[in-house]
Amino acid sequence: MRTFLLFLLIIGNTIFLSAQKQLSLDEAIKIALQKNSTLRKTENNLATYHSNVKTAYGAFLPSLGASGSWNWNRDEASGGETYVYQGTVFTSEPQKTETRNYSVGAGASINLFDGLSNIASLSQAKNDLESAELYFERIKQDLVFNTINLYYGVVNNQQLLKVKEEDVKWNQKNLETITERNKLGAVTLADVYAQQVRFGNAELEVVRTRNILESSKAELLDYLGLDVLDQYQFSDSLSAQELLVLENNLAKEYENISKIVAEALDKRPDYRSVLLDLESANDGITKAWSGYLPKLTGSANFSTYANQINKLFNSRSYSVGLTLSIPIFSNFNTENQVQFAEVNAMNKEIVVSDLERQIKKNLKKTFLDLQAAEKALEVGKRNVVAAQENLKIESEKYSLGAGTLLNVLVANSEFTNAQTNYINAQFAYITLSEQLKYYLGVIDYKNHE
Repeated sequence: MRTFLLFLLIIGNTIFLSAQKQLSLDEAIKIALQKNSTLRKTENNLATYHSNVKTAYGAFLPSLGASGSWNWNRDEASGGETYVYQGTVFTSEPQKTETRNYSVGAGASINLFDGLSNIASLSQAKNDLESAELYFERIKQDLVFNTINLYYGVVNNQQLLKVKEEDVKWNQKNLETITERNKLGAVTLADVYAQQVRFGNAELEVVRTRNILESSKAELLDYLGLDVLDQYQFSDSLSAQELLVLENNLAKEYENISKIVAEALDKRPDYRSVLLDLESANDGITKAWSGYLPKLTGSANFSTYANQINKLFNSRSYSVGLTLSIPIFSNFNTENQVQFAEVNAMNKEIVVSDLERQIKKNLKKTFLDLQAAEKALEVGKRNVVAAQENLKIESEKYSLGAGTLLNVLVANSEFTNAQTNYINAQFAYITLSEQLKYYLGVIDYKNHE
């Protein structure tokens, strides 16, 4: 009967796992880049920046226009009016008159000089477009890093759950052994009770860890825009590339903080974006100052008119002109615009300065965390080996009656903690390596699009 139930359990697990959808890290990143609403909105907004550049170029071109008109007029006089002129009596007859007028015209005007406003507008539109494109690129990097962070959180919790489940198996086996030895009178009943408590605590740890795992899965799926109720199967081990990262001494590779800060300032899309925003703000000052300068406009017009359509082009009119506009007093409007533009530029300088400090701070902290993670990785690996050997020794001593159950339980707890710490250290190190790429602005997203 037990064999039959075990067979059914295996079949059920197989069906359940086959029903689960596979979700690798690469697939998760692709989904994030495809479904994120913020990314899609930003991409849509890029069209407006392209339109602004086109409009800025259009300011250098003449404005063209054409017009045409037709008018019809009819006058009807009733007649019958009588009047006397030099002794003669006149009576007016009813009259009807109709007139039609036709006209066609065309004109063009061009800004020959507008105080450099059009040049500044074009430069500003180009800078705004490039800044928006760089901001769009940084959003992609944000999505990749956040997805990596959340995905590794799931895999980390899966590894921890395995450790907790192994701990339950060990405690269950140990409980069975101690119970049998108690029946033989080899150990006290107190040891049985102590092991029962330890076994119960281990089961509770499995429940707690499984809840944390399911929460991390739900958080990842929600971030990707997937249904949190769907079942997905994630990677249950480290890839060859991730194992290679654990073997590299990244802290030594990035120990020159000044060098990596310079690299980040050169490559970070968001930093380059705010620099362009500052240039755009300076262009805004130029545009505002153009209000103090004269403007020169050229125009050319042609028109024709007639009261008969076949004689439309018999009468023509031509005109060419230049208009010079000199601002004398604009009710302080120009001064106000200049003030606003200068304040905007100063605020953009503050944004650049703040981001530069933040980049330096983040890189410095990440480097220090990476150093600590490397040390934790090294110590954790040694601790697992040492704790495993200590558990083996204490278990053998207890079996021979030379040790206590307390020492065995302590040794097993230390072994479980050592495994937990080592797994956490591994994923902390891998995540920090990706975080360093993110802060440097070199985290890859193009291979996932």
